[in-house]
Amino acid sequence: MAIITLTTDFGEKDYFVGAVKGAIYNELPDVRIVDISHSVSPFHISEAAYIIKNAYKSFPKGSIHIIGIDSEFTPENKHLAVLLDDHYFICANNGILSLLASEIKPEKIVEINIHEAIETNFPVLDVFVKVACHLARGGTLEVIGKNIKEIKYLKQFEPIINTEKNQIIGLVIYVDNYGNVVTNISRKLFESVGKGRNYIISARMVTFPKIYGAYSDWINFDVEKDQRGEEDGKKLALFNSAGYIELAIYKSNPSTVGSASTLFGLEHRDTITIKFDEK
Repeated sequence: MAIITLTTDFGEKDYFVGAVKGAIYNELPDVRIVDISHSVSPFHISEAAYIIKNAYKSFPKGSIHIIGIDSEFTPENKHLAVLLDDHYFICANNGILSLLASEIKPEKIVEINIHEAIETNFPVLDVFVKVACHLARGGTLEVIGKNIKEIKYLKQFEPIINTEKNQIIGLVIYVDNYGNVVTNISRKLFESVGKGRNYIISARMVTFPKIYGAYSDWINFDVEKDQRGEEDGKKLALFNSAGYIELAIYKSNPSTVGSASTLFGLEHRDTITIKFDEK
């Protein structure tokens, strides 16, 4: 049974998500539809890429992923269907694919050319659904588009390494539900540049001298609980489950005590710097 996932910035208030699901079921009553997220910030390409990149790998090979972010069809925003890592992705050529494919090269990319079927200004419903259902039936990419090699590339989301190889400048690419701040600096990049050297992470007025492997790693569980010092509210940097450096507040609550984003004053595309000692 085919699986079609949905990642959009549609939210939950409007009819958009329901209409898309209804159109899919109208064509394929037995398909499985999975909502990855409909709470992506409006038109937030890097946020959507982070979510889908770290979710799709948990799905079976051959799954079909509709990404409804900035999907209006224009001469500068064509539509793509892509085979990547044995998964299919349907999205606009707005740069999101370059973020998804930053580590794995797409096996095939086609520019969708079935737009004579568009009936409204709702391309996710009129185009993406038709492509997804075609693929779910076992159809090929060539039937719905022409092969291309070049896609829009968002280079500004890559970390910058200085010529002396002792500094990485990264960006905030995502703020999660707990207000934790995710950077675009991966563990792989950090280790390849750092080579075991001491370092300091700086973000606005806050610094971090150590990166933990998990949220609770800073706690010494061999010490009595009342002697461990501060627990809730501890600031820390860690490698998160997606393999990126994250700045967090231990057991934060954005609606009460605050979060890393609010307490550190960090938002999307703010700068994070890692300075390594000279050897």
